[in-house]
Amino acid sequence: MYRRHSFLGALWRHGVLLVFVAFALFPILWVISASFNPANTLVGQGLIPPNPSLDNYREVFTSEQYPIALWIKNSVVIGLITSTLVVIMTSFAAYAFSRFRFKGRRTGLFASLLVQVFPQMLAAVSIYLLVLSIGRLIPALGINTHAGLIMVYLGGAMGVNAWLMKGYLDTIPTSLEESAMIDGASPFQAFYMIILPLARPILAVVFMLQFIGTYSELILASVLISSTEKYTLAVGLQLFIQDQYASRWGVFAAASVLGALPLVLLFMFLQKYLVSGLTSGAVKG
Repeated sequence: MYRRHSFLGALWRHGVLLVFVAFALFPILWVISASFNPANTLVGQGLIPPNPSLDNYREVFTSEQYPIALWIKNSVVIGLITSTLVVIMTSFAAYAFSRFRFKGRRTGLFASLLVQVFPQMLAAVSIYLLVLSIGRLIPALGINTHAGLIMVYLGGAMGVNAWLMKGYLDTIPTSLEESAMIDGASPFQAFYMIILPLARPILAVVFMLQFIGTYSELILASVLISSTEKYTLAVGLQLFIQDQYASRWGVFAAASVLGALPLVLLFMFLQKYLVSGLTSGAVKG
């Protein structure tokens, strides 16, 4: 009887898991199938296109009107720079909130989180006017510049990331830093040589989440970037579907598949850090 119930329980759990896996994979398979459909339409689209072709992928790499490869490059560069700077900023801020006790500490934490509660659409106009004013003083940080877009991304990236990293740093024993300082290390050396190596998993998580968010961001990029050669991938893909009578869903799907590759490669590169232990091997006995 016990074995029967155990078998039924395992069967039920695996059945539910398979349903969720199928639910998650179906849109991906549908987009991949549409990318091989030369008809450039979703009417009658199935998981297996009737006449599969690589024409859509050829157009992705050869089109001069729609430089998709350049858009992917722009998105990757902006994502890498933004994520790197966010990790640096967040690590210092989270360390201060985790280790130091000062007036306004809790207020600062909640204020940084409150900023991200409001949707980006509400602040789009004010951000545009702010960047426009900054651009008059510093043209390199103005409208239609990648540096200006990165600056905007950095301004709203502290909230959730700071909370995540602070919670992670709270679990690292302070005795490790105290021991390093007794041996002659400065507070910065203890942070750089002791804390950061132990915090690699959360650093990888923050980097990956920020890269995904920046890579796929649409609203602010479409407001601040106006030149076709400076478009990010998310903004550029709109050109294929904005005309309801001339939508090119096949090229759109092919560009989406290729655009997802950097995210897949990043996850594969960082997954060893995501699954590693927090202070594995740091404290013995």
